[in-house]
Amino acid sequence: MERGLTVGENQTDKPLLESFEEMAAKAPDNVMVRYSLGREYLKAKRYAEAERELREALRLKQDYSAAYRELGKSLVGLDRLDEAREIYQKGAEVACEKGDLQTQREIEVFLKRLEKAED
Repeated sequence: MERGLTVGENQTDKPLLESFEEMAAKAPDNVMVRYSLGREYLKAKRYAEAERELREALRLKQDYSAAYRELGKSLVGLDRLDEAREIYQKGAEVACEKGDLQTQREIEVFLKRLEKAED
């Protein structure tokens, strides 16, 4: 009988954020690790660190539309709304060019929320 891994099997109890930090140290040019680490920082409301990691992900892959979305969120968290708007607009353009309609729609929602918050 073939046995598959179950959740938690062969894994440590280390927090996900710490695991991604270790992976980023070992594989600094891995765009998925950088993006995932940025998302974990964002979840922890560590916005400056999220910004750093998401910018690094975009340096590694300039057309990573989801990274623009998450970077915009981190900038909103840092109360840098003008920068967030620019990043969201760039992300929407990139998503459109790639045909990533779901991310494009999500970014447009965030842009509308930003506009409403400024009124």
